Amino acid sequence: MERDLNYFMKLLYEESFKKSLKSIIYYKSKDKALSAKNFKQDIKNRFGILCYNSYMYRKSIYFDDDYYRDFVYKGYTIIYKIEKDFIKVLDIFKWQDR
Repeated sequence: MERDLNYFMKLLYEESFKKSLKSIIYYKSKDKALSAKNFKQDIKNRFGILCYNSYMYRKSIYFDDDYYRDFVYKGYTIIYKIEKDFIKVLDIFKWQDR
């Protein structure tokens, strides 16, 4: 699936991802509010890059399909699926929890 370099894919966040991220941010904010805010902002910034380069992260180790990818950040894995016109963000979890 080759695309023009200026092609921008939209992100679609699944409820499971939203719930898990909210839980992670809440947990992190109990210890350090600024750390939680920075974590969320860093992920958001990396998603901005992902919109232009959907294959930048490794093929998922959880699915046998090249369209599923694993974005690993600070011990957390974010699974996303590349669709025709958008990227579906499926879940986020700590690697040792799976």
